[in-house]
Amino acid sequence: MTSPDTQPLSGIKVIDFTQVMLGPCCTQVLADYGADVIKIERPGAGDLSRGSIADDPDGQNNPVFRSLNRNKRSIALDMRKDDAKAVIYELVKTADVVVNNFRAGVMERMGFGHEKLSEINPRIISAFGSGFGPKGPLSHKGGQDLLAQALSGVMLRKADPSLPTSLYPTALCDYTAGMHLVQAILLALMQREKTGRGQSVSVSLFESMLAMQIQEAAMWLQRRKDLNWGAFPLTGVFETTDGWVVMVGAFKANPLQDICKALDLPDLSQEPRFASFADKVAHKPELQRLFSERFATNTTEYWLGRLEEQDLLCAPVLTLPQALDHGQTKVNGSIIELDGGIPILGSPLTMDPTAFQVRHAPPELGGDGRAILEEAGYSTGEIDRLVENGALSGERQGEAA
Repeated sequence: MTSPDTQPLSGIKVIDFTQVMLGPCCTQVLADYGADVIKIERPGAGDLSRGSIADDPDGQNNPVFRSLNRNKRSIALDMRKDDAKAVIYELVKTADVVVNNFRAGVMERMGFGHEKLSEINPRIISAFGSGFGPKGPLSHKGGQDLLAQALSGVMLRKADPSLPTSLYPTALCDYTAGMHLVQAILLALMQREKTGRGQSVSVSLFESMLAMQIQEAAMWLQRRKDLNWGAFPLTGVFETTDGWVVMVGAFKANPLQDICKALDLPDLSQEPRFASFADKVAHKPELQRLFSERFATNTTEYWLGRLEEQDLLCAPVLTLPQALDHGQTKVNGSIIELDGGIPILGSPLTMDPTAFQVRHAPPELGGDGRAILEEAGYSTGEIDRLVENGALSGERQGEAA
């Protein structure tokens, strides 16, 4: 295992203004691989994720917050006070990256725009994750995962057009944009090695969702045709006697012939109505009905065995609890434990030797403020004064003061 001082991002300091998911999932990746991530939070409330669900009695350490904030340290600063802003300016002097996911213009109004920060530290990288980007007709709009699903065209994409339009319940846009922001930061760090200067980088939920549709967008832009992998005639989700099976009839010379062997059907690929791909598309309802009738006669396990005998792509449809308990999850080591035996998903990246480490649990609100300021050169008296005038808060600081 890699030691803490040889992790890929050891020695990198990140000032993290982010909250909810887009930003925190980005900065957690940086923290997992060695960066010192200093989480800037609002006194009393902190990151909105701390109280996003009614889970813990104090609303500060619920599973949602824990899932996004390990390996970070927290300092609670009241940005309405000049002394708190001065703390940020001091931290920026030795920082490498400042990350936020506020609305466009908020950091500038707070006095933390890239132009201002680069005057303090020309090597600083300002990273910005937003709903729709720093400019344009939607730049003023608050970003949110479901809004990006709707505005990017993702929400209306369905395998079956007869299905009702619905919300995708996992934060697909937030996570994707967060990972794009990680890429932007790492690229900016690499470029800084060549130029000696930082830069401003940004991603948005909206553009990340457009980018995810890279193939579909190309088909529309160049051919004015819809590309829908889920709507292909030999692909679908089929109910069995005890569950559901996903079958993908693709990447084979004659997948319909192999499907028919697996399902004990006559070789439909020999019939003229199913001869070409266009023919199969035209007769998709009939094909899907035949498949559905066969799958409904036996168990999921039975049909998976039959499909795999023909080397057809297939899988059972699992619940999240079943997926978390799956043997592959265990072999991959996907679930780790925080201090106190708290289970949580770890990093999906595999490196040999591993570079991922849990150095400390998600922080208490403001719990590291005094230590962070001491490292920045503040004396005990200066820190106490910040506590007394309300610029700095947090349980530990108050007790120590």
